[in-house]
Amino acid sequence: QLQLVESGGGSVQPGGSLTLSCINTNTAFSLESFTIGWFHLVPGNSREGVACITYRDYTTNYADSVKGRFTVSRDSAKSTVYLQMNGLKPEDTGVYYCAAEGGPVPDICSLTDNGRYPFWGQGTQVTVSS
Repeated sequence: QLQLVESGGGSVQPGGSLTLSCINTNTAFSLESFTIGWFHLVPGNSREGVACITYRDYTTNYADSVKGRFTVSRDSAKSTVYLQMNGLKPEDTGVYYCAAEGGPVPDICSLTDNGRYPFWGQGTQVTVSS
């Protein structure tokens, strides 16, 4: 099964930028056959889907809270999925997870889990504070 690993988190001031990366360390499987979602967990709240990208046609979907600020992309050569985060706000603080779904390519990838994404990374912390 996939073994997802996120990286790129850190501490930034409001208005700053970070780029998160998601890779699969189990070389028996290719990340290129999976739809990838990025989820944000704030302590005391549930995980919120912020962005996702399908495989094959790379269709994207974003939560309203991040539209225009975050960009999800994937590099097939590096088998890596990125979340470029610009204009960061204090409310973006939390742990960010990438998750993978291996079903048929959806027309629009989902920002809700409900068991749709069976594979998850360990998360990377993002802190936005002045």
